Amino acid sequence: MPIAGEKTAIFIDGSNFHMTAKSLGFDIDYRRLLREFQSRGNLVRAFYCTAVVEDQEYTAVRPLLDWLEYNGYTVLTKAAREFVDQTGRRKVKGNMDVELAVKAMEIASKVDHIVLFSGDGDFRTLVEAVQRMGVRVTVASTVSTQPPMVADELRRQADVFLDIAELKSKIGRDPGERSDRRPREAREPHQHTPQFLQRTVARSPTGAVDDEAGED
Repeated sequence: MPIAGEKTAIFIDGSNFHMTAKSLGFDIDYRRLLREFQSRGNLVRAFYCTAVVEDQEYTAVRPLLDWLEYNGYTVLTKAAREFVDQTGRRKVKGNMDVELAVKAMEIASKVDHIVLFSGDGDFRTLVEAVQRMGVRVTVASTVSTQPPMVADELRRQADVFLDIAELKSKIGRDPGERSDRRPREAREPHQHTPQFLQRTVARSPTGAVDDEAGED
């Protein structure tokens, strides 16, 4: 439950959040998401973190990032790296854990509450660190899939666990909008999935998404 007057910051692990919503069968409406958390208290900043493959094949993610920047989000990106593994498969590596953690530590002294949209167990240490600074942490992911999308150690470390399945009606995109046949440039880009995020994504034994590599 939100606490009256508390200052809140949102951190969205883009690839992990996308896979969680996809596993629950809905698309994210980022305008509705922002409004939902603005209604819950004093939202001071919303960060969206993602790695981007910088070549012509993947530039379609840019409309989403541009829209987010103009509509209340702070976008943190870095270039993802493509490589060929020992089996000859092309993979993409683009982990934003360090960048997200650094920004969270920078802002922790200025907020009372951080909402982390990720199920990645690597963030457990970050959650513990900001809690020692007196910041309350909500982890938003899901246990409604099989296997769950959130690492058990991250869920246990959080002060509050918020199942994204419970937010579906509040932050999900209206299915009726999918019938809009206008050109993409004429529509508001609620969500566009970079092609490398559409590939098979490995999960840890806990079900958390491993966003370091995607495969063709």
